[in-house]
Amino acid sequence: MHHGKTLLLLAALFASQASAHGLWTEQRRGNIEVIYGHGAEDNAFKAQKISGAWAYDAAGKMIPVSVQRLADHARLQPLKPPAIMAVALNNGMWSQTADKRWINEGRSKVPGAIEATETFKYSLAIYQPGAKLPPLAQIRLLILPEVDPLTVGPGKSLPVRVTLDGKPAAGVKLIGDYRSAPNTLSTETDQDGRAQVLVRNEGLNVIAAQVEVPVRDSADVNSRGLFSSLTFLGEPHHE
Repeated sequence: MHHGKTLLLLAALFASQASAHGLWTEQRRGNIEVIYGHGAEDNAFKAQKISGAWAYDAAGKMIPVSVQRLADHARLQPLKPPAIMAVALNNGMWSQTADKRWINEGRSKVPGAIEATETFKYSLAIYQPGAKLPPLAQIRLLILPEVDPLTVGPGKSLPVRVTLDGKPAAGVKLIGDYRSAPNTLSTETDQDGRAQVLVRNEGLNVIAAQVEVPVRDSADVNSRGLFSSLTFLGEPHHE
């Protein structure tokens, strides 16, 4: 059975406090910064919500990485320049009240909550051509490029495969340019979790997916919201 049958796109929740924000990384002032935002918005967030960061060299071997937790965001500090970087953020449980407010608690602590979700956000960045992707089981919702994204080029299609907990995720809608057009859907995965996404930018491309998975037998949430991004440069950077 494919995950697609149990996936509901975050529709009602899409614009909510709980899940409207995505996660990706950008190189800024020589640092790898974790960005939490929606489109052009770059919001402050609690750095302790970063639940993991993983860096790899071109052969897919792990590089030690530390998370610098700053007052309003997080910075990733790998021991040497990585070919691949992944990061996870646990945004916790959010409950919506009847008057449409969102509170960062499970529904057992929010009297009269009409729905509650727990949200997780992931990002995978590819920096070096020819990088070999390691197993990334820690990234529950994953957008995997099926060819080297750094070799495709703007205006061409990148084949990707979306997995949820390691299995193909059917019917997942993909946003081809989350940073510039976060509400514009590009395509949807087929029954094998595959899709073709147009590479839009010469600079940073942020391809994103977002799903909601129903949760049963929980006193605190009725769904889990998962967001994931894949980032890479459309063309090599020239000084």
